[in-house]
Amino acid sequence: MKTALICGVSGQDGAYLAKLLLGKGYKVYGGSRDAQMSSFRNLSRLGIRKDVDLLSININDFRSVLQTLLRTKPDEVYNLAGQSSVGLSFEQPVETLESISVGTLNLLEAIRFSNLPIKFYNAGSSECFGDTGSLAANEMTPFRPRSPYGVAKAAAFWQVANYREAYTIQASTGILFNHESPLRPERFVTQKIVATACRIADSSGEVLTLGNIDIARDWGWAPDYVEAMWLMLQQEQPDDYVIATGQTNKLRDFIRVVFETVGLRWEDHVRTDASFLRPTDIAEGHADPGKARTQLNWEANRKMEDVARLMVEEKMAALERS
Repeated sequence: MKTALICGVSGQDGAYLAKLLLGKGYKVYGGSRDAQMSSFRNLSRLGIRKDVDLLSININDFRSVLQTLLRTKPDEVYNLAGQSSVGLSFEQPVETLESISVGTLNLLEAIRFSNLPIKFYNAGSSECFGDTGSLAANEMTPFRPRSPYGVAKAAAFWQVANYREAYTIQASTGILFNHESPLRPERFVTQKIVATACRIADSSGEVLTLGNIDIARDWGWAPDYVEAMWLMLQQEQPDDYVIATGQTNKLRDFIRVVFETVGLRWEDHVRTDASFLRPTDIAEGHADPGKARTQLNWEANRKMEDVARLMVEEKMAALERS
């Protein structure tokens, strides 16, 4: 039986990854800053809360990380922890940088210090690339991040690359483009759109207010993407991979599909407000996931339209239950 430690198990990706690994027969440890106080709502929603061994780990504290590794002796460590909102990173840049870059460094250094044969996955982000225009970013595209979140993820990426080269640690980074699911909290724009549209369809009478709806992103399905994380650590040689669908759509297209799914015209219920704009933003995000397709035999099963409809169906079902 393989053992995995997931740092950030309470988030969207952590919960889906835990479910995937449990299905493959892993013993799964789920790390959170305070396991006694965390609700682990996502694990409960997936019906796996009792199957995950929950523990407290503060990845910003090297001693906490080292003690956890020595106690659990995992075969694989997945670093999905840290501040995860691009928008919030403009309000909390220091916390964002520390939770992502320092946390990643502590995990790498603890693996080196423990001398355990651990394979390490680091959650990278397409935000590292910045605005590449119409160019589809791949693993060789230079980083030009445009947010504190992107800067922090870029720093963590190079830390992983350095430890892999300097200490031959089996460490890989998945450069993931946007991926969504019903587990997304409403501070993320896709879930805000879905939740508001469903309430409007249920006669709430509200208006959905957004910032720039002409931004374009490559949106995928989170359960597909956690499989790519696992596949990276099954390779003989560690490496970095862009994970995406390869299809880019404007936010207004996502909005349209969501409102069509609930039987409404989005133009009747959506308005824009300049106060919602970020100090800097990425106009378009295009991805080339060819390397993952060739070397991991991985491909996204669901595209933007599927993702939007699945999120709406889940939210409508939740409203009916309540």
